[in-house]
Amino acid sequence: MIENNAAITATFIAYLVLMMGIGYYAYKRTVDSTDYFLGGRTLGPWPTAISAGASDMSGWLLLGLPGYAFASGMPALWLAGGLLLGTWANWLVCAKRLRTFSIEADNALTLPEFFARRFNDKTRLLQTISAFFILMFFLFYTSSGLVAGGKLFETVFGLDYKIAVIIGTVCVVSYTLFGGFLAVSWTDLVQGLLMAAALVIVPIASLDISLLQLSDSLAAKNPELLDMFTNVSGESMGAIAIISLVAWGLGYFGQPHILARFNASRSNKDLTTARRIAVTWTTISMAGAMLVGLVGLLYVDANLAGKLEDSETIFMLLVNAVFHPVVAGILLAAILAAVMSTADSQLLVSSSALAEDFYKQLLRPEASATETVMVGRIGVVVLSLIALALAFNPESTVLGLVSYAWAGFGAAFGPALILALYWQRMNSHGALAGIVVGGVTVVVWKQLSGGLFDVFEIVPGFIFASIAIVIVSLLTKPPGEEVLNLCDRVDDALARD
Repeated sequence: MIENNAAITATFIAYLVLMMGIGYYAYKRTVDSTDYFLGGRTLGPWPTAISAGASDMSGWLLLGLPGYAFASGMPALWLAGGLLLGTWANWLVCAKRLRTFSIEADNALTLPEFFARRFNDKTRLLQTISAFFILMFFLFYTSSGLVAGGKLFETVFGLDYKIAVIIGTVCVVSYTLFGGFLAVSWTDLVQGLLMAAALVIVPIASLDISLLQLSDSLAAKNPELLDMFTNVSGESMGAIAIISLVAWGLGYFGQPHILARFNASRSNKDLTTARRIAVTWTTISMAGAMLVGLVGLLYVDANLAGKLEDSETIFMLLVNAVFHPVVAGILLAAILAAVMSTADSQLLVSSSALAEDFYKQLLRPEASATETVMVGRIGVVVLSLIALALAFNPESTVLGLVSYAWAGFGAAFGPALILALYWQRMNSHGALAGIVVGGVTVVVWKQLSGGLFDVFEIVPGFIFASIAIVIVSLLTKPPGEEVLNLCDRVDDALARD
């Protein structure tokens, strides 16, 4: 437990009050479902970019990645590099085209709704199956954020783990419940900037030697820490291990909470600026996270005889050791920012799937905008309670829970989205086959181990889903005139930008 004092407590309270204030202001501006789920498509480049990054990175950026760098050294660069490449490619490949498609497809608000309208699926099966996978994988993803919040409150305040998780859940649900997408995006902007600042400040302030001396010190401790191709024991990483780490970048193409930021941008021109901001933010943040882990290696070795019970708490340990309590409180609030910025987005996307893709499509097609928003808010509460139950296991790791959900979304929706945006011959049967094959492959592959089965499950899921889409689309009836006209309108709109 970090030694608690009034300064840290006051900082946390002030931070939470600020976030609640933003949530209330957004609540006053939320009128209909477009406002609640996409912020009325009014986001500028800064909130679009930073919100996408902050909702993407979650608590794993300040806990999971530093912990992995602490445990493995430079091989963590494979993971960081794959994610950076995936961030850039997702903005470049998907952002403008997805936003334009969603507008031309009768203002589709959610990813399942986009698929249904993109392929003119009258059966509603495509929208329903997509929403099912979103709800299933987001429960694990949201749980990872609640675990991170639990570790934060447990470590900082010495609270019982379950009580700590409950407090973190209440914080997230409160402003998501009322403010919707605007609250989530504006708080993400504040939280994303705080996260990046903390990841730069902490390792620099903790390091009393130059970066060159850091390299020499790590080499003296264990030369394998500086070798990207071997683990800390000196064993070769192997192709499967490297591919598994780099393949994390594939997950970006299927993350509904990140893709929603593209749709919410006020213009396609803003997306070009947003891409540059997002890639810069991601580069700075991940470099800082890596440094936290590496600097932490030397600090723990010098001050704690090389012992640390949970490597994912290294950021918190350094903050408490180096900074004045007031500053420490602000920097530790960055962890809460990371947790809140992702969990709120996940709950919002899940509730939109529940309200728009299940309730309105299957149960009450005549539901008003007010009724749909109310169902979405109820969904936030229900889904958060289920995620809370999953997070109650104190043995859960942030990175472990994130990896499963990340692979599930990437494999289920990534290939389907990319091909839907660029291949006119693709039809609803192919889309459904790809989503099901990708999602099921991840679930099944996760249960297997040994040899080829040790590869990160997103790799086979992405490959098999892509194959399924192409084969099924070519073996079934081509899309109709209405679908082809939609694709032509999108091409014309993009040509005019």
